[in-house]
Amino acid sequence: MRNFAKSLAAIAAVSALTLTGCGREEAAPSADGETAAAGFEAGSAIGVALPQKTSENWVLAEELFNEGLTEAGYDPDVQFANGGVSEQQNQISSMITNGVKVLVVGAIDGAQLGTQLQQAKDAGITVIAYDRLLTNTENVDYYVAYDNFQVGELQGQALLDGMKAAKPEGPYNIELFAGSPDDANAKVFFDGAMSVLQPEIDNGNLVVVSGQETFDQVVTQGWKAENAQKRMDNLLSGSYSSEELDGVLSPNDTLARAILTSVDGAGKPIPVVTGQDSEVESVKSIMDDKQYSTINKDTRALVEHAIVMVNDLQAGKELEINDPDSYDNGVKTVPAYLLEPQIVTKENAAEAYADDETLAPLTQ
Repeated sequence: MRNFAKSLAAIAAVSALTLTGCGREEAAPSADGETAAAGFEAGSAIGVALPQKTSENWVLAEELFNEGLTEAGYDPDVQFANGGVSEQQNQISSMITNGVKVLVVGAIDGAQLGTQLQQAKDAGITVIAYDRLLTNTENVDYYVAYDNFQVGELQGQALLDGMKAAKPEGPYNIELFAGSPDDANAKVFFDGAMSVLQPEIDNGNLVVVSGQETFDQVVTQGWKAENAQKRMDNLLSGSYSSEELDGVLSPNDTLARAILTSVDGAGKPIPVVTGQDSEVESVKSIMDDKQYSTINKDTRALVEHAIVMVNDLQAGKELEINDPDSYDNGVKTVPAYLLEPQIVTKENAAEAYADDETLAPLTQ
């Protein structure tokens, strides 16, 4: 498990500043022009609804929220919905009934919580979308996440850079993978990557040999490794009996490893494969010259800022927003605070993970 003592100390420090009103103003205006409630009592219950445990970062978030919220003086209720959307719906309803003051939601499917979010609104609960945008509802107040379009841009550029390093002259044969269609982030990652890759496809420098280029053609239901591996098996047998595969756009580390397993099983040369999340096994793979890249989205920093937002709400202070206009969820534009992701390859891994007790030793 990652060392997050520094993050908890940082949260406590920011809490002290927040509760004294340093650098904040009273009564934060919401996106619809209404004024936020002027705080709530210390020690209140805070609900955190997390999705299924599909990556190491979600597991880490659970522990960080429990420890960080407790350290800041709250009563945390942090739950995973491994049983699916209906379980998450029930968990959120239970949190509302139990009187949470803030609801932090990492949704399985951000479009399937409308009834529960209306219940939260009716109960006067502030809703923060965490990592994944809540869509098709007016009842979400804030969004905190890494810049997911930028994540895709970094992945697309890493794919180009890695292939050029391996083979200076194109054209390059590639295949595209995207995440689960019920995750609002999946399309954003893909669109970011395609903003870099599509011009190269259009000019013939990149060739998607399978012809599968649209988001709907390349999704991976449930972000499940077995689904990615099966699709990669089919792509290799159907399109690469005589062609060489130069690169694969993978949206995260779990799928990247599944893709590499498929390539290895087919006895093919290792292509350039991207990823995301800085999972332990993928960092090892990068250092072993297998997976080419990942994205460092430090969960400690993301949870820390979510708790800063809770602290500001508790004190009735204005929340810091650095992207007020970009995140239209289909009904409203959700005020967002975005953190900056970092591309990681073997070349910069030691620097990127220098303060991570788990990952730093892997880069030596």
